[in-house]
Amino acid sequence: MSEIQGFLDRPDGARLAWRMVEGAGPTVVWLGGFKSDMTGTKAQALAEWALANGRAYVRFDYFGHGESSGDFADGTITRWREDAIGVLNELTAGPLVLVGSSMGGWIACLVAMAMPRRVRAMVLVAPAPDFTEKLMTPEIPPAGRAALAADGVWLRPSEYGEPYPITRNLLDDGARWSILGGGPVPLEMPVRILQGGNDPDVPWRHALELAHALKGEDVVFTLIKDGDHRLSRPQDIERLIATVAEV
Repeated sequence: MSEIQGFLDRPDGARLAWRMVEGAGPTVVWLGGFKSDMTGTKAQALAEWALANGRAYVRFDYFGHGESSGDFADGTITRWREDAIGVLNELTAGPLVLVGSSMGGWIACLVAMAMPRRVRAMVLVAPAPDFTEKLMTPEIPPAGRAALAADGVWLRPSEYGEPYPITRNLLDDGARWSILGGGPVPLEMPVRILQGGNDPDVPWRHALELAHALKGEDVVFTLIKDGDHRLSRPQDIERLIATVAEV
């Protein structure tokens, strides 16, 4: 058994890179984070698990990420949600288990709301729903707000590499997809949340707010007290794989 790869052509001409392991379902789908790609430690570890256990698995890069085409600065939550739904419609059939990391946790929730009959369960790692509005916007410094007002873009420093271009369009669009603060999140499938207690990007209380907001009762929130945002240490990877296998 091996992992196959290719590109999915979107109606607007964009090309989304994907990799897939064919095997027994439900299909496990990796939904990466903001400015990350499908070759990261967690995504790769799940691919190796799928190959070793004969499980169906799909991972891909959003528009403007990794091997996919497009300018990252042109991306929005609307666009990345559509990317995920497009990949699932074209490359998968039957039940799904969505594994979303950081922004991918938000995308996972939006996808599950769009196709609730197909999503059997979700595993969310440091989920960041509404991050554009609740986590990012409040921390924009005066100089960043001035840049957004003048140029429509702010280069946000990142401890993970080059600064990220944050656009006014991204922030405005993100507000359209808010799922917290407006009543229960209408998802009732089993959900497992893995959250680091030392996460500088997604406070554990933010992830816990999502856990409380989910309508379903089969929700387990696991706080890894000494864990960071990425949760990519060997013990974190082991916990992630065990959680995916559980659901």
